[in-house]
Amino acid sequence: MSSSQQPPDVDRLARSMLLLHGHDDDEHAHGHGGGGETKDSGESGGSWRKAPDFASDPDRAAAVRESTQRDRERYLTSGLVSIDCRFCHVAVSVKKLGPAHTAVQWNSEATQRCAHFAEIRASGGDPARERSCPRLADSIKHAVAEGCLEEASTAPSPGDG
Repeated sequence: MSSSQQPPDVDRLARSMLLLHGHDDDEHAHGHGGGGETKDSGESGGSWRKAPDFASDPDRAAAVRESTQRDRERYLTSGLVSIDCRFCHVAVSVKKLGPAHTAVQWNSEATQRCAHFAEIRASGGDPARERSCPRLADSIKHAVAEGCLEEASTAPSPGDG
């Protein structure tokens, strides 16, 4: 095989890519790279972290915290609609993911006030073992029929924002 047909040396190619893109320098700044690990304080040896904490840049640290909080809220609430049970008037958050799948987020107050769950508790049962409240299911169907809740949510998935 001639030298032009030889496969490239993978290690040499990887090192040249790191040098070309400056990745090695970035890694050292974050405490986990190349010639040795660095501690959070920048000393040689010790543990490393995945992302910088921006301790030296409080404005950037605050912006990262705010963005993270927005992402968390969007992930937890994307496409959810508050629905009231027409029977006992508890409010839960609902998202229809399709005709056969409904996501319902119960809160503590709704779980305690739900008449169906109260009946189960009164008879000595555990409402946590119950699949759902049939009265709430009827209220969700009614909300879809009234146009208050989409049959299948068109909200973007949390990871697409």
